[in-house]
Amino acid sequence: MKRREFIIKTSAATSLLTLGGLGLSSFSLPNTKRITILHTNDTHSHLDTFSSTDPKFPNQGGAAKRATIFNDIKSENPNTLILDAGDMFQGTPYFNYYGGELEIKIMNMLGYEGGTIGNHEFDNGVNSLAEQIMKAKFDVINANYDFKNTLMDGLTKPYKVYIKDGIKIGVFGLGVKLDGLVNKSEYGETVWNHPLEIAQDITQILKNNLHCDLVICLSHLGYRYGANSDMFSDLDLAAKTKNIDLIIGGHTHTFLEKPTIVTNLEGKEVIVNQVGCYGVRVGQIDFYFDAFNNKTATSRVISV
Repeated sequence: MKRREFIIKTSAATSLLTLGGLGLSSFSLPNTKRITILHTNDTHSHLDTFSSTDPKFPNQGGAAKRATIFNDIKSENPNTLILDAGDMFQGTPYFNYYGGELEIKIMNMLGYEGGTIGNHEFDNGVNSLAEQIMKAKFDVINANYDFKNTLMDGLTKPYKVYIKDGIKIGVFGLGVKLDGLVNKSEYGETVWNHPLEIAQDITQILKNNLHCDLVICLSHLGYRYGANSDMFSDLDLAAKTKNIDLIIGGHTHTFLEKPTIVTNLEGKEVIVNQVGCYGVRVGQIDFYFDAFNNKTATSRVISV
């Protein structure tokens, strides 16, 4: 697996990713289209700002502050897509009392358009998950959980194509193996399918059949595991597939100061990013498309 850091830093907060397309001067051309991806993961019911005395995240996070960030960026660029990589639930009394309803409603208000399912979404059982997911105004996207024998059947999509400024953005979701991580009584008859083959099939559809200009995976697989682990990670996914441009990760609570670049099966670069946990960071990836849909990307991590 070949991984490279960013080639050019444009500032302390923003980095340029080279994806075989544009030069720096192209960003200002009138026919260049800019698509902004904002993303979170593992917010874990942290809807309030941490207290000033918190030992790790004093005065950080909170849904209200996140809303301000989202609104400011969407005002500056209406072609913005807001996504989440799972584990919305579990972590504060909000989940214990409301069972996930409040988290879903807050995400609706914040303008999320898509999110995937983390393992903690099953903490109150698959039936409770179905009850809460029905309240979501955003797409709940997962391709490798088979829910056909549960109440979740029909409540998720394997992928979704969003169109922003004429750019087709295909988004699909992948979840971590539940056996050994979640009690069987909680996930019930949910069947986990290995993400590699699923990803190969879905990306073929998105890229070649639906002609998406940008393919994004919402992953709750985890960023990386040790050499002796049999867990399949985001870095594995990037290296062993093709057609994915961006993997937005979750599960391992990995704070990346900048995305990792992985070379895929075709020798092309895949952006892998994750912004920790608890809503104290927001990731921003901006893709710039020229008249031929060649693309370049910049990224930054926003402290909440």
